[in-house]
Amino acid sequence: MEMRFSCMRKAYAGVPALDGVDLTLHGGTIHALMGENGAGKSTLIKLLAGVVPADDMVVERDGRAVSLTGPTDAHDHGFRFIHQELNIVPSLSVAENILLSHPFPRRFGLTVHWKRLRAGARDALGFLGADHIDPAAMAGSLGPGDRMLIKIAAALVTEDDGQAPCLYVLDEPTAALSGQESEMLFAVLARLKGQGAAILYVSHRMDEVMRICDEVTVLRDGKRVAHRAVRDTTKRTIIRDMTGRDVSDAYPPRTTPIRDTVVARVADLHSPHLSGIGFELRAGEILGVTGLAEAGQSALLGLFTGREKRRSGTLEALGQAAPKSPAQAWEAGIASIPRERRGDGLMLEMAIRSNVAVSHLNAYGFWASRTREASDTTEMGAKVRLKSSGPEQPVGQLSGGNQQKVVFARALLVQPNLLLLDEPTRGVDVGAKFDIYTLVRELSASGCAVILTSTDLPEVLGMCDRILVLNEGRQTHLLPRGTMGQAELLDTFYAKEAETT
Repeated sequence: MEMRFSCMRKAYAGVPALDGVDLTLHGGTIHALMGENGAGKSTLIKLLAGVVPADDMVVERDGRAVSLTGPTDAHDHGFRFIHQELNIVPSLSVAENILLSHPFPRRFGLTVHWKRLRAGARDALGFLGADHIDPAAMAGSLGPGDRMLIKIAAALVTEDDGQAPCLYVLDEPTAALSGQESEMLFAVLARLKGQGAAILYVSHRMDEVMRICDEVTVLRDGKRVAHRAVRDTTKRTIIRDMTGRDVSDAYPPRTTPIRDTVVARVADLHSPHLSGIGFELRAGEILGVTGLAEAGQSALLGLFTGREKRRSGTLEALGQAAPKSPAQAWEAGIASIPRERRGDGLMLEMAIRSNVAVSHLNAYGFWASRTREASDTTEMGAKVRLKSSGPEQPVGQLSGGNQQKVVFARALLVQPNLLLLDEPTRGVDVGAKFDIYTLVRELSASGCAVILTSTDLPEVLGMCDRILVLNEGRQTHLLPRGTMGQAELLDTFYAKEAETT
């Protein structure tokens, strides 16, 4: 089976998002699509899904023309999509979310046959290997990793006619997954590949691409700049294709010493989701917090914004009791970058200016000045290398990496003494990652203390001075940098005993 998409073009307000891109996908292969944020990947996916009309596009399957005028056509042709955003219906059950795009089975054509509905969802979860998820559970009660797994399972549901999908398109599918959950996905992709399906795999994670993909196409500024067999290329070559320049995939080194001033002090702290937490954080230090998915990383950051309430123990930040609310945290000089930027960090329909200024409205006084807000937004945007048409552009029009830079611009505006980063480079391309790492290093050098949660082990090992490991909310290790590699760090995730170095 061969799917050929030729001469793909799409422009917004006269600005090309895709400019004559050709893409050929073969059954039984995994084809990586790479490029920096804003390169055209999301637009290409939307054209394939039929949710955005192409200005020009020719679609062929095995040499025969295929009509693709909307999402129904894409679905009928056997195209299945797994998007990066965790868009679920939290008030519905897991089973309802998985079969949402399918007619629900009914008893005598009337009431929903819940037993069959849950059985169908259970089969899809079983194919994925996610048997731990209860189809009857409310989707809103699940963590980010399990939410992504139910989205993946939804794409694996077998049609009533038994016809298997011919094309799977996955957009950053492992961004919300732990290492173990990612391995489950890779095993499923191998099975789908063996069944003859074509798979388009969109990811910024270079190691994943080099490991599981057969071909790679690179986009830059809306054009296809490279197409190669993975075995015939290297990470450095792909990075050069993506960025148009040589960008090191290493992490910026520390160039200044950690200062003596204690910025945060935590001792024998217990909260609803954490126990036995203890550390001191010094000015300029970067503390990594890691562990298995949902081990308590976000809850630990919540201690410093009032979202996670202390039950016992000591908790101090910037020489005083920790803030009781996010508003108090911002006023105290504690800035935070949430894990889910689209759901928790941004107002997508509002301007960049409004998104940057929203946490600092008191500083602008009762009569807010749009001119001053715009000036501050432009200044902060330059610092984070934001690519936009100006401070009034709606955030929803930006690429994922530039949306993340808007959240960083908001954090920089407060000139923080403590910066809380929750998976800061999730779903961000290699060029934007390097910009973010450089920015974090610059803040660290200025004396800002940083707490960074991440399940990206190279990121933790490359950026952090010390590493705090959580297991089911309990602190088990506090380790200095340079004492272990990825495998050794991963081993600590499964340790139940507390160990401090």
